[in-house]
Amino acid sequence: MLIAVAVIASLAFISWFVYRAVRSRPFRAHTVAYALACVVGIYTFAFFLGMDIPQLVKVVVSIMLGAALIVFAAYLQRRRLGKP
Repeated sequence: MLIAVAVIASLAFISWFVYRAVRSRPFRAHTVAYALACVVGIYTFAFFLGMDIPQLVKVVVSIMLGAALIVFAAYLQRRRLGKP
C-alpha cells in the first residue's frame, strides 16, 4: 500500500512540474529536470535506508550521491546554456 501511495505521489509531483514548465513561456526544461531529480533523490534515500548497513553510513552515502547528482545536473544545464 505504501509503495502504491509513493508511486502515485511521485507521478502527481512530476505531472505538476511538467504542467508548470509547459504553462510558462518559454518552455523551461530545467524545471522538469529539477522535479525528476527531487523524485530520484527521495527514492535513492529510501533505497539506502533499506540496506543492511549502519544508519550513519546510509545517510552519508545518500547525501553524497544527492550532491553528485546536483553537481552533474548543474554541469549539464550550464553546458546546454552555452556557459563555460
